[in-house]
Amino acid sequence: MVRAPDRAAPHTEKQDVFRAPLEYLPIEDYGVIGDLQTVALVGRNGSIDWCAIPNFDSPSVFGALLDVHKGGFFRIAPHDTLGMDRKQLYIPETNILVTRFISAAGVGEVIDFMPIKAHPERPGLGHHIDRMVQMVHGTMRWEVICRPAFNYARDPHTVRLVDQGAVFESPQLGLGLATSVDLQEDGQGGVQAAFTLQEGQSAYFELHSGGADKVMPKIRSAQEYNADFLATNRYWEDWLAKCRYQGRWREMVHRSALVLKLLTYAPTGAIVAAATTSLPETIGGERNWDYRYSWLRDAAFTVYSLQILGFVEEVHAFMEWVLARCHELEPDGSLLPMYTIHGGHDMTESVLTHFEGYRQSGPVRIGNAAYKQQQLDVYGELMDSIHLYNRQMDLSHDGWMYLRRLLTWLSAHWRDTDEGIWEVRGGPREFVHSRVMSWVAFDRAIRIARRRGFPAPIEEWRATSAAIYEEVMERGWSHEKNSFVQYYGGDAVDASALLISLMRFTGPADPRMLGTIARIRAELTHDPHVYRYDPHLAADDGLAGEEGMFSICSFWLVEALTRAGRLTDARLLLEKMLSYANPVGLYAEEIGVTGEALGNFPQAFTHLALIRACYQLDRALNRAARRG
Repeated sequence: MVRAPDRAAPHTEKQDVFRAPLEYLPIEDYGVIGDLQTVALVGRNGSIDWCAIPNFDSPSVFGALLDVHKGGFFRIAPHDTLGMDRKQLYIPETNILVTRFISAAGVGEVIDFMPIKAHPERPGLGHHIDRMVQMVHGTMRWEVICRPAFNYARDPHTVRLVDQGAVFESPQLGLGLATSVDLQEDGQGGVQAAFTLQEGQSAYFELHSGGADKVMPKIRSAQEYNADFLATNRYWEDWLAKCRYQGRWREMVHRSALVLKLLTYAPTGAIVAAATTSLPETIGGERNWDYRYSWLRDAAFTVYSLQILGFVEEVHAFMEWVLARCHELEPDGSLLPMYTIHGGHDMTESVLTHFEGYRQSGPVRIGNAAYKQQQLDVYGELMDSIHLYNRQMDLSHDGWMYLRRLLTWLSAHWRDTDEGIWEVRGGPREFVHSRVMSWVAFDRAIRIARRRGFPAPIEEWRATSAAIYEEVMERGWSHEKNSFVQYYGGDAVDASALLISLMRFTGPADPRMLGTIARIRAELTHDPHVYRYDPHLAADDGLAGEEGMFSICSFWLVEALTRAGRLTDARLLLEKMLSYANPVGLYAEEIGVTGEALGNFPQAFTHLALIRACYQLDRALNRAARRG
């Protein structure tokens, strides 16, 4: 438990404009807090550099992560950080973040969390960020600056000092900052303060949002603050207590589960792919995408991971969202590959030309044009997730009829070219992974129909399934490479082929699967990291530049090795990959050649794959131990 804030303790000092150092932190230097509707990224320098309000996909109010000059931030840090060590940790089994500043003069902490309101599933309520500064020992002079930039720094706002803090008002949104520390305007659209804390003293800041003219700050009592802290702490502890996983790597699996919960939009049950937009896959490159949407591709991994951990309510909420999309088929009977967290179908992509991008890595995109693509693999992921869900919860007749219509469309289109799992922008191809997942769609549909006795053209589906299987084995296999390839007619290897055994298209120790694993390890793996593909050999993705190594592919390799019985190799690979988590256990989408995090952060798909890999390897090791 933290100390109750001492309202009289801080000695507030008048000062000139606080010259906050403008710097881009490494992506791995951030922790994340949230309230199940949005999140905030907090750096090891005490700065909130990303927060979109009111929802994950709303415009940012703090966006220094994408433009350190214009984006806006909320920083609390000691005045003199020269030679100071900075560390972050989560209060165990929670998403309450502690940033520690350690020097010879003393040790101070900033504790950050977003309270989970009584009804997190109700959208539209105000959002709160609670920040407390406390001195563990010694004395430090602290500085705070809160400088929002509404609507991706496109909307003007006013600043008004009031008795108990400050008010920031834009045309559509207001923020209120409540504090007992005396604030002054900084002349740049924000407020600032300097104050000194001695051992045992603390200062408190509460930022809350609301409609314009509805955010008057009110300093709460110490009892009110501690009630929020304890309620938030208890919420996360109680939620994580439902987790059934108690095996090896328990701490990493639990942290991944907490990340997935943070990336869940409670009002609908949707899970965003990542909390951010446009963090680059290579510094200075153009591979920058908005991931604040929910992909059907993630569905099977999401349901499987949440089920094995025991989070039944989350599985049900997410599948309700997924099945609702099946009731909203496109006019031709197809599905979009992705949707907004509210179930929306429009994610029009545009570029924020006034933002320079993380470390000058433009463009900064909002929206994602991939929603217009044809990605045939999503039908397999969808049906696999429904097959998993159907083991625990009955699928309705109406839901089944929508799925039959969907499979009728797929029967006519599985031979089409598409943009595939990697959403290439260089033109469609006959991707092997898309064909494999089309086979999965029919295979799982047959299993569901038999299990529930649903009416279905099973013989027709079986014939289609067999045709896909034979075609993949003939046209998707390279005898020269002794491996499955990325697309028909090519010879490039693709890490998505690891899913061939994970989805049970082949046996895990099938000679073709073992050959594919060996080829991927030879051509795409820089131990322990795995590239998606070699961009010089693979299908044109329509983009310039290189990219980092995809962490999800590394965890797929761990699971594929596990299922193939290569437990020693799998365990060493997993242990190496776990060493690349950031200090608080989070992963971005990719890892660079020197171990730096790249891409959007934190990445749900990576944490889903981590959970699966740890679970499968732990079970396999236990079975091996029982055999002696």
